[in-house]
Amino acid sequence: MTISVKAIIGSTSSTSNNLKLVEYMKNRYADKLDITPVFINDVETFSIDIENDPTANVNKFKADVKDSDAVLFAVPEYNYSIPGALKNAIDWLSRGGDLTIKDKPAFIVGSSMGVLGSVRAQMHLRDILSNPALSPILLPGNEVYIGSIHEKMNEAGEITDHGTIEFLDLVVNNFIEFYHKTNTAITI
Repeated sequence: MTISVKAIIGSTSSTSNNLKLVEYMKNRYADKLDITPVFINDVETFSIDIENDPTANVNKFKADVKDSDAVLFAVPEYNYSIPGALKNAIDWLSRGGDLTIKDKPAFIVGSSMGVLGSVRAQMHLRDILSNPALSPILLPGNEVYIGSIHEKMNEAGEITDHGTIEFLDLVVNNFIEFYHKTNTAITI
């Protein structure tokens, strides 16, 4: 049985390297993970004025994320942090009383054209996700920071760097093991 994973694409760019990374992972691990990208492009700006009556786009986004076994965050780095659109989408996940991602197994990947591969953004994302109204169960110790992504991915969106592929393989296998241990612990 494959694990249903909703991948929140943290960029609104049509040429997002993180979307390409998720598409690569979707194809490479199709026998283990059923990865579906979830886009944040149409999620309205959070406001307390519409918190109790969110728009159809917000409801669709939250329902898409909720309808999964696990969540994958694919995060780029903008100005040493996560993009504002991703923070906005996460704000919606913490509101409305349904605790969309609470206790849901999750992991994070990120890439950038810079050498650090979104390390600062991922540190901020982990802080944000520690909010009790969010609190997914994050895979520990398997940080995926793919720097210089433009040199490690070809025009077809395939990772060509063998070290990166081997590391992704390891992290995905670790996540699958973590997912099964987490689910066993939750059901006991």
